[in-house]
Amino acid sequence: MIVTVLLVVVAYLLGSIPSAVWIGKRFYGVDVREHGSRNAGATNTLRVLGRRAATPVLLLDMAKGFAAVMLFHLSPYKGTDFEFYLKLILIVAVVLGHIFPLFAGFKGGKGVATMTGAVLGMYPPAVFLCLLTFLLVLAISHYVSLSSMTAGVMFPVYLVLVFGETYLPLIIFACVVAVVLIITHRKNIRRLINGTESKIYLWKPKSRSEE
Repeated sequence: MIVTVLLVVVAYLLGSIPSAVWIGKRFYGVDVREHGSRNAGATNTLRVLGRRAATPVLLLDMAKGFAAVMLFHLSPYKGTDFEFYLKLILIVAVVLGHIFPLFAGFKGGKGVATMTGAVLGMYPPAVFLCLLTFLLVLAISHYVSLSSMTAGVMFPVYLVLVFGETYLPLIIFACVVAVVLIITHRKNIRRLINGTESKIYLWKPKSRSEE
């Protein structure tokens, strides 16, 4: 039990590493939480500081989620029936760490990239399909929020229809992930409906003078 508690604490501390805040302040002298959507995540970093800053933020946020789930290898419950539930607890801990980071005044981001990295450590094939879905929707719509929610909603669909998954706890978890992504994007949904949501382009659109 003590080992498990320690692993959960470590997972939270991993999530609390505010890559967007640290990179923004260290290399650009900018706190991304004071600009754009005011979220300490890769999307807002891209919006405020550009791709060069957003790429390492995205990779680091995914990496800390993946690393948190991999902590289960240090648990005495590895290989037991409790292993799946330990992974769930570690995912919750690392995502909460990202949203409420100890090292950044408990003011973080939405946790999408961190959750993606964490779920990648649990069920990689479905996550790859979700990433493809994200990129496809983003290329068409240019809305990161819509792409994230679509990928999240498709997660349980892919588990059941593509991979034939029947393990009920995993399916329930996937549904919870989808619901959480929608809840955390409430403001984005309102902006999408109102037509005021900011767009992100995978490549710079041509100006009329270039056409």
